[in-house]
Amino acid sequence: MKTLFVDTFYWVALINVADSWHQTVRNYSRNLNNIKLVTTEEVLIETINFFASFPSPMKKAVFRLITQVIADQNITIISQSHESFTGGLELFSQRFDKGYSLTDCISMVTMNQLNITEVLTHDKHFQQEGFIILFKQS
Repeated sequence: MKTLFVDTFYWVALINVADSWHQTVRNYSRNLNNIKLVTTEEVLIETINFFASFPSPMKKAVFRLITQVIADQNITIISQSHESFTGGLELFSQRFDKGYSLTDCISMVTMNQLNITEVLTHDKHFQQEGFIILFKQS
């Protein structure tokens, strides 16, 4: 079974109808049968944090999305740990010339550990690290 990593970009676009990628991501999500998804707790935290200043209805929608993700048997969520933090921090320290967030670094380290090459994102930082981004700017 094919495995894809899910970046914050995907969760944000999926839930936010005002996001320019919303419809593209929704359409793509309909074709994820027989595909295993992997994300991290750090990505889910970043997703929630993205919506921190949004009105309450959006925060409730994000809460529902995250609880659905947690309950979904086809989505594996990698737990936060001291090791994931320090692994991401190590990659961060090697990429001061890039604009990588710590969450992206943790995601990249996780993807390498799990031999995942494709990521549901349009973030070129993943491409710079040799991963295949599945959403590209036109």
